[in-house]
Amino acid sequence: MAQRKSYPSDGTVEQFEQIQPLLEGVRKRTKPRRVDLHEVFSAVLYLLKSGCQWRMLPEGFPNWVTVYSYFAKWSAPDQDRVSALERALKIGYG
Repeated sequence: MAQRKSYPSDGTVEQFEQIQPLLEGVRKRTKPRRVDLHEVFSAVLYLLKSGCQWRMLPEGFPNWVTVYSYFAKWSAPDQDRVSALERALKIGYG
């Protein structure tokens, strides 16, 4: 797979490794993941930074439907009313 263009919103691999277990813990494992979670998270960061529409995600990111699905799961508040996305941004990107 060709490497996509990099964007100012991209985090580092090291930053992502800090939050990866948190993000992986949100998804219920029903079948093997077929998408690179780092790329999904990078797409979410791009959306948050740019404010673009979901369907206007640049080429190279995973499909917008996939990104939106993860975003919805990561944005759901837990029992403490804090989402995994909020926690991830504070830990790795704060």
